[in-house]
Amino acid sequence: MPTVPVKDAAPDAAPLLLAASHGSRSPAAQHAVLALVDAVTRRLTATEPAVDVVGGFVDVQQPDVPHCLAAAEPGRAAVIVPLLVSAGYHVRFDLANAVTGAQPRSVVVTDALGPDERLAGIVAHRLAESGLGAGDRVVLAAAGSSDANAVADCRTAGDQLAALIGREVTVAFIAAAEPRLADAVAAVRRESPGARVVVASYLLAPGTFAGLAREAGADVVSAELLVDGEEPPAALVDIIVDRYRAAVAALAAISAG
Repeated sequence: MPTVPVKDAAPDAAPLLLAASHGSRSPAAQHAVLALVDAVTRRLTATEPAVDVVGGFVDVQQPDVPHCLAAAEPGRAAVIVPLLVSAGYHVRFDLANAVTGAQPRSVVVTDALGPDERLAGIVAHRLAESGLGAGDRVVLAAAGSSDANAVADCRTAGDQLAALIGREVTVAFIAAAEPRLADAVAAVRRESPGARVVVASYLLAPGTFAGLAREAGADVVSAELLVDGEEPPAALVDIIVDRYRAAVAALAAISAG
């Protein structure tokens, strides 16, 4: 977790929770992510009313993360939870740079949402909702990244999903990494010509990449982690709250040291 030193932090204020999503031009994605931030706010403030939760973006939408930090109470510590399923460029560079620019405020950037077995559980549930059959072949569709660590995270997510559903899972990418989703779907179909190919969406919300996943040639594509108009999965809210609380403990340790 990248941090900067504490200076003149408000003594009684709980650290701000800044939920930083990628941003999207899709209204469905925007609504779904807003519902997630609202659900996190309700969960945290039910037991910790002093916590403020703010949504910000690393791309496409405003307010961006630096603006959210600048608008917060002067000196107040902040925890940035990336609403991203893997720790690619946006986590390792964009958010890390936002932390550096936030001095003298104390800021922690948590791990991304995945890989986490609870995310795999949501994907498995979406597969079940899509009607996954005993003979179906499964391809996990991730957005893709040029960051090797993010690609490795997605492969770990595929292993977690395979363990949950008890069958092989092929991991593929919509952009920036190999194998590409359409190629993986075609390869699986050649290997098992009599089976349906089911794509498991390892995407946070509807949007451009979700549309591309539906054009990759699979027989069935499951819904994303978030569905516009539905309550966000409780397990996803749990992950964000857990990331925040662990970071608050880290900030307290920094202050004490």
